[in-house]
Amino acid sequence: MGSGARTCAVRGGTRSPAGVVGRGRAALRAVVAVLVAAVAIGLTPSAAGAAPRNPSDAELGTAQQARADAAERVGEISAQLARARANTEALHQAALIALQDYEDKQAAYDAARAAADAAAAAAAQAAADLQEGRDDVASFARASYMQGSTAPGMTALLSAAGPAELIERAALLEAAGTNRTEVVAELTVLQVQAATAEQAAQQATEQAAAVQQQAADLLADAQTQEVEARRQADALDAQEDGLQAELQQAQQVLQGLEGARSAAREAAARQAAAPAPQRTPTRPAPAPVPAPVPITPTPERPSGGTAGAPSASAAETAIAAARSQLGVPYSWGGGGSNGPSNGIPPDSQLFGFDCSGLTQYAYARAGIAIGGTSRDQWWLNRDKQVATADLQPGDLLFWGGTRSDYMSITHVALYIGGGQVIEAPDRGKHVTVAPARTSSSTYFGAVRPSAR
Repeated sequence: MGSGARTCAVRGGTRSPAGVVGRGRAALRAVVAVLVAAVAIGLTPSAAGAAPRNPSDAELGTAQQARADAAERVGEISAQLARARANTEALHQAALIALQDYEDKQAAYDAARAAADAAAAAAAQAAADLQEGRDDVASFARASYMQGSTAPGMTALLSAAGPAELIERAALLEAAGTNRTEVVAELTVLQVQAATAEQAAQQATEQAAAVQQQAADLLADAQTQEVEARRQADALDAQEDGLQAELQQAQQVLQGLEGARSAAREAAARQAAAPAPQRTPTRPAPAPVPAPVPITPTPERPSGGTAGAPSASAAETAIAAARSQLGVPYSWGGGGSNGPSNGIPPDSQLFGFDCSGLTQYAYARAGIAIGGTSRDQWWLNRDKQVATADLQPGDLLFWGGTRSDYMSITHVALYIGGGQVIEAPDRGKHVTVAPARTSSSTYFGAVRPSAR
């Protein structure tokens, strides 16, 4: 939030998750189809008085093998899916880094654009001053002509193509008098100032355009990585769901056959124990229903707020503001000091917060500007770091890839006490209360924006 998009294929000759899934599904479906038919035959009501069908040992063995094969494939694929998910998560983290790079560059563009506008205004003022100076020279020339002075010399000054030529021609007229020399000197200065201001304005405009293009490139990179990360995550979820469904189906088939065998054996035992062949079997008494076990409700964890009038402290104000947004959707690049907003594509239609947008909003309600991105929020408060053992409600907690480099930070949350944070976690989720996770290997550190 960029590296290039990663694929989910496992290198070094190891089978990919998709390959393992595809290889086993055809065989499993064939086995399951046969076994489902067998179970259906066994469980279909037959003629009155007929004993339930007892599945053969071969049928049970086939079902047991099908279940074992499905379980083996699930186990085999799990490690590969874990590696693929790690690649997908790395791609997602890179997208978060690229998104922050874009936001930083966009801020630089805003500053460059303001500088370009100021330079353009200065150039316009210099041009106006130059024109006023030329008007003064023209007036001086007319006055000189009326008084019988050297009008051709003034014409030579007015027709000069630039500062250098103007100075050269002025040297020829040096003997014309003190007033004429002062007018020439002033016009020369104005012309140089106008040219310099125009050049500065052009350079500032070009610099702003270059920064804007860099921001656009960074945004495109971030969007590409985020879209690909989401596509890979969805594909992996679908593969895992498919495998689990097939394992569950194989399990159900086996349970059905085992149930049919058990029913057949029980029927045979009842028939053997019956005193007369025509005896109508009695319905077995239903098993006693166990008395319900009373459930003791788990006491709720006290919330970070307190009853009564709200506290005026910055930390409590920030926490209250964050709590007011619980349930708001996560939106990539969304939210800020003014509240939730539509995010950046692919979340341009999703109104909500990303992680740093939520914390920025929370502290803006407390009158404290903490920065726009998660790494900005760390950097601007780096002199207010807090040890994990000293965490207090209102502290900001950060996670990233490398503890030695704050540029790797990708996530921030607001600590509310009791080992919990309020955060905008990730796509598909909502602003929520969650464990603080300070023992995670990606935990970066904490700062206290409200410290005085």
